[in-house]
Amino acid sequence: MQIADQKVVTIDYTLTDDNGNILDRSEGGRFAYLHGAHNIIPGLEKALAGKAAGDEVEVRIQPEEGYGPRDETLRQVVSREMFDTPDEIEVGRQFHAQTPEGDTLIITVVGVEGDEVTIDGNHPLAGMTLNFDVKVVDVREATAEEIAHGHAHAGGAE
Repeated sequence: MQIADQKVVTIDYTLTDDNGNILDRSEGGRFAYLHGAHNIIPGLEKALAGKAAGDEVEVRIQPEEGYGPRDETLRQVVSREMFDTPDEIEVGRQFHAQTPEGDTLIITVVGVEGDEVTIDGNHPLAGMTLNFDVKVVDVREATAEEIAHGHAHAGGAE
């Protein structure tokens, strides 16, 4: 069976940056997604379309087809008092915030100096070229529930 919309695809992958540093990996068939439901970055989804179990793919994805270019307007300095737990603010800590449009955004603390906290709303991989080495483990029909929910379920169950 080939990868196409409304198929559940299980893959093993290794993600590296341009220097060969491993950024993420999934092995043992633990990563499954619903193809065509925007569960993975666009460039990887496009590269996997038409592939089948056993196929291996190496793909280089530019930021525009990955996590997007960096948006420096998403980096700003705010007061420590804007946080519910100001004493627990440290570099690397992540928080959920809401955009003016009502979307949820994960922000990362990238600097702390006194009462000023520098936050960044960019995805950590924004602006990066991503290199994927992927093996397609399985491709199956999605269940009606998976299609309705817009994502794969473990073992195809609710």
